[in-house]
Amino acid sequence: MSTSPRYSLIAGLALLIGFNLRPIMAAIGPLLEILQRDLGLSSTQAGLLTTLPVVLMGVCALAGPWLQRWVGEVRGIALGMLLITLASAARFVIDSGNWLIVSAAVAGTGIAMVQALMPAWLKRNHPERAGSLMGLFTTGIMGGAVIAAAGAAPAAAVGGWQLVLGIALIPALLALIAWIRYAGGRERTADRVVLPYRSTRAWYLLAFFGIGTSAYTLALAWLPAYYIDLGFTSVHAGYLLGTLSAMEVVAGLAVSTLVHRFPDRRPLLTVVILFVLAGLGCLILAPISLMLPAIVLLGLGIGALFPLSLIVTLDHADSPAQAGALLAFVQGGGYAIAALMPLLAGVIRDTMASLEWAWICMAVGALVVLAMSWRLGKAEDEAEADAVASL
Repeated sequence: MSTSPRYSLIAGLALLIGFNLRPIMAAIGPLLEILQRDLGLSSTQAGLLTTLPVVLMGVCALAGPWLQRWVGEVRGIALGMLLITLASAARFVIDSGNWLIVSAAVAGTGIAMVQALMPAWLKRNHPERAGSLMGLFTTGIMGGAVIAAAGAAPAAAVGGWQLVLGIALIPALLALIAWIRYAGGRERTADRVVLPYRSTRAWYLLAFFGIGTSAYTLALAWLPAYYIDLGFTSVHAGYLLGTLSAMEVVAGLAVSTLVHRFPDRRPLLTVVILFVLAGLGCLILAPISLMLPAIVLLGLGIGALFPLSLIVTLDHADSPAQAGALLAFVQGGGYAIAALMPLLAGVIRDTMASLEWAWICMAVGALVVLAMSWRLGKAEDEAEADAVASL
């Protein structure tokens, strides 16, 4: 079996694996009212269902270089997909809030392993098109969120929430089988690398990724609940999250197609962050009358900002080993930051009976990343790049 699959196969695997990294979280928002009623969860506890996987995604991502060296990219991604599969299977029989949170932790660990290792695997196999492949990978992530968000509430009305949460087992198992069969055979041992904790630029990228990704985790966890509080049914609220996720897919595809035309990423970053700000503004000022612009703008902005943040990080790495170390560091700390937003929103909802201030907090964060974006050109054009290159 070839150890370097052809580009079309790599692209297909990137989409398929990415598709399975969000359903276990994206289905929670539309079902939140049902889960709180059946399991007695508070808003703060419900926030943990998104916060905990994201925290673990960050913690486990920091182990990316160790996984890359001692487990390997192919085996590590397979193990991550196995954990996602097992967590999904467990949700068929879970009947308590605590066990639901445990399953979220297991899935978050698996998601983290995949996300820490996939960028290095893509860069190793096709370094000249790593940016486009990362765009496809993140498009798969958004695509999985679309189906999970839009289908959760209608499916729960027919088969119950346990069936809805457990059904993610099927695509995860298929992706695991496809990965084992086609990802490649033996892989060479990765070079020994360390996390770039001494690099100012790496910390800057970490903060940029974390604050920007907070918009995604906040919308994923609380957008349906926000509209349910405004009088929408859980089905319609789920459709709104599905529409937002669909816009994320459109944006992800656009990024994967166009990013190579913009060696300086800053103009693209500015546009997509302005989309995020405009969407948040609509949610804050007129969530009903400006609902459609809010969903479209926020979806396009989030969907483009997520892959662009990862692509900008890849720009600062000169080798697969460096890519793995830098992505592990950036995602590790970044997801820890992003995990705070759903939990903060849950506390805000418990104490103020409204999520409006959560969107306001996120708008402030978007202004921060907008200012930060103008220091993120191409790595080789920046003096700070030498700190990262010394990984």
